[in-house]
Amino acid sequence: MYILGLVVLLGVIFVIIYNKLVKQRNMVKEAWSGIDVQLKRRYDLIPNLLNTVKGYMKHEKQVLENITRARAQAIEAKDVKEQGLAENALSGFMKNLFAVVENYPDLKANTNFIHLQETLTEIEGEIQLARRYYNGTVRNYNTSIQTFPAVMVAKLFAFTEEEYFEIEDSTEKSVPKVNFD
Repeated sequence: MYILGLVVLLGVIFVIIYNKLVKQRNMVKEAWSGIDVQLKRRYDLIPNLLNTVKGYMKHEKQVLENITRARAQAIEAKDVKEQGLAENALSGFMKNLFAVVENYPDLKANTNFIHLQETLTEIEGEIQLARRYYNGTVRNYNTSIQTFPAVMVAKLFAFTEEEYFEIEDSTEKSVPKVNFD
């Protein structure tokens, strides 16, 4: 009787752990979907932005081509790591575009450009929020599949770790220069 009770208890614990891992894995997928939506919004906005600046920036063809190529690579990314690398490149080229725009006062005053720039800034904020949520769900999921007793269930059913979505911003890691002269 005690053995039967112990087997039933272990079975219930096993099912609870398994269901928790499935729920967390699904939350990771849902969180990635949120990032994907924001990235697609960004990708859809970039051609409009490029078309707006194209007329003004006839001598900056390489900047526009770099963005177009980086956008295509980001759209084609196959996994989280590849997506992060592609997004790093695209973000760098976009910053370069906005730096070059400083040389074109008429473009900076163009209402269509201003609207697109504001929309892009809004989308970038949404991407950051989605990325934080995704990385939080990945952290919780990875912690669950690495801790006892869930690690046994995770190994038995091939639950594998997920990668964090990291977009490196070199300006975030650089030490700010402070000059009091």
